[in-house]
Amino acid sequence: MKAQSLVSGFCSNPTTPSIPNTKKSFFQAPTPPSAYFSQSRKWVSFKIQHSALQRVWYNKQNGVEEVKDGTSHGNDLENGVRRKKLAVFVSGGGSNFRSIHEASLGGSVHGDIAVLVTNKRGCGGSVYARDNGIPVVLFPKTKDEPDGLAPNDLVAELRKFEVDFVLLAGYLKLIPVELIRAYPRSILNIHPSLLPAFGGKGYYGMKVHKAVIASGARYSGPTIHFVDEHYDTGRILAQSVVPVLAKDTAEELAARVLQEEHRLYVEVTTALCEERIIWREDGVPLIQSKENPSEYR
Repeated sequence: MKAQSLVSGFCSNPTTPSIPNTKKSFFQAPTPPSAYFSQSRKWVSFKIQHSALQRVWYNKQNGVEEVKDGTSHGNDLENGVRRKKLAVFVSGGGSNFRSIHEASLGGSVHGDIAVLVTNKRGCGGSVYARDNGIPVVLFPKTKDEPDGLAPNDLVAELRKFEVDFVLLAGYLKLIPVELIRAYPRSILNIHPSLLPAFGGKGYYGMKVHKAVIASGARYSGPTIHFVDEHYDTGRILAQSVVPVLAKDTAEELAARVLQEEHRLYVEVTTALCEERIIWREDGVPLIQSKENPSEYR
């Protein structure tokens, strides 16, 4: 489906003019606010309101684990914007998941993590979720995880948790097309390189940083992008530049990139929950400045 038809299908006013293509590159680097560019034309905001279903808590069966407390943190409305409900997907330790959860509890993210989805019930992210009263859903169903859900069942489960947005945070499985169609322009992923370089199937974890160093690249850093049916090919939303030092090991580079991941993912999640993601007419997503709504990056 073309980007413009997606906007027309979900915006309340499909005839609203879009931001023209300014032919500029958009990435988030550690630069001052002057990195924003001014845009005086009208823009198209993309706000999704999924079906409002009653929240239900389940016993540990059919791939869903019980939680005792589903209380939302903070006010439901902030400046007229409803507090969002997030699903986070992890396969490992979940350090980005933890950063987002802590930001939510601290009030900087106007949203709550309603559910964690994982393909490994014993991973560190799952343990953290259970310790913090966040329900855990297993996906997909495999030989190692026979209690995992099928794709359509996963979509139904997320609907029951009233999920607005899906955040992939070190989730190593390909997202099924059923989920992508159910949550158009509502699924984000973070990748530890400056995409499109060092992305795609097989590029994950330490393999990415080893490839960056071996290539002689002078810069790396995390990329946050929207998710499509392929690995690391969705529209880029934000990037942050991290220098590659002459004597870097893969582990040293990974540590610096990960630190920047934590900062960038919280910043982008904040904008997402505050409905500050704007789509240019050519399908490029931008982040609207909170301090100056006429500026984007």
